[in-house]
Amino acid sequence: MHDASTHDASVHDKETVRSCPFDFAQQLEFDPQLKELLTEEPVSRIRMAYGEGEAWLVTRYEDVRTVTTDRRFSRSAVLGRDFPRMTPEPIVQAESINLMDPPASSRLRSLVAKSFTPRRVDQMREGTQRIVDRLLDAMEDEGAPADFVARLSSPLPLITICEALDIPEADRPWLRAHALTMMNVGAAGKEDAVRAKAELRGYFTELTADRRRSPGDDLISTLAAARDGAELLDDKELAVMAMVLLITGQDTTTYQLGNIAYTLLTRPELLKTVQAEPERLPRTIEELLRYIPFRKGVGIPRIATEDVELSGVAIKAGDVVHVSYLTANRDAGKFDRPDELDPDRPSIPHMTFGWGAHHCLGAPLATMELEVAFSTLLARFPALRLDAEPEDIRWNTTSIWRYPLALPVTW
Repeated sequence: MHDASTHDASVHDKETVRSCPFDFAQQLEFDPQLKELLTEEPVSRIRMAYGEGEAWLVTRYEDVRTVTTDRRFSRSAVLGRDFPRMTPEPIVQAESINLMDPPASSRLRSLVAKSFTPRRVDQMREGTQRIVDRLLDAMEDEGAPADFVARLSSPLPLITICEALDIPEADRPWLRAHALTMMNVGAAGKEDAVRAKAELRGYFTELTADRRRSPGDDLISTLAAARDGAELLDDKELAVMAMVLLITGQDTTTYQLGNIAYTLLTRPELLKTVQAEPERLPRTIEELLRYIPFRKGVGIPRIATEDVELSGVAIKAGDVVHVSYLTANRDAGKFDRPDELDPDRPSIPHMTFGWGAHHCLGAPLATMELEVAFSTLLARFPALRLDAEPEDIRWNTTSIWRYPLALPVTW
């Protein structure tokens, strides 16, 4: 139905719509377009490279908190919609927990959370330490200079999550390649991404069925047996959950290991401080996670299920709403001097692992991996430094993630 008033409103919207390719990828500098939206138009209308129509982009910390916790914004309502997004093929799966709303997601989350309790993550710490020691032994044996990405940040999270899921070593390179294919932003990659998603799905359908028949003590077997009352995960949910854990369990941690190493190695004072006072490392890592723009743009949106007002802007039922965790982490209304890296700032929770019903369940595992990796690295290689000029480091520009492709180091 189009009456005059809705026609006028849509005309008005079109005048203020921003085109947002979100393809800014200059080292780890903050995207100037996102910065501008945060400061000038915190709730704005945007168009993106893929998907139909327009969306709202919400950039302030408190507004992002509202959208991610208020039941009037639904993730599951994006199903079947060609929503504005950054990749030609949506990365998410229909049965994925990423597309569920409470209370449906609460059931799955409580089942998965049992696998990431502090006690379980603590048990995994020992295994992670062994993997880190082994990788750093190899790096030391090979001698300087070495590529930190190839030696540590690429293999560590993949080995850690594959060991946790008990995935055969021979399958790991294939799985990693498929996960990477799904993250590319180029239009030419759509068919490849659709195929990669289907093949991964097939792999995990077989693997999880096998674990149901003969469980071990791995993460998939734990999930297969986990109960919420009388309910178990069904076969589809289990396959997709295992796939989500593999992709999210290694992808982002790999990139953050590289990003954090680069940031520390290009800030000698900060590096000296954490080497001299290792007890400051956990706080420093939290601040680095807040500060580093580890991805481009935005992720999975939500749909407003009724009319909502946010920061004085009227959002209509049915509108697509994106949030930016990147801008929330740089909101001057929340963080004093947000564009400065300050490990001594008061500990306000950052949004790098998301927020609300979709806060990353694997966050404790990722944080533990970062702590083990950097505490061991800095203790073993006290003279560690970049073996290249910072401006000569090559960065990924083809996917939604930002990270160094290689990081030459010496000691």
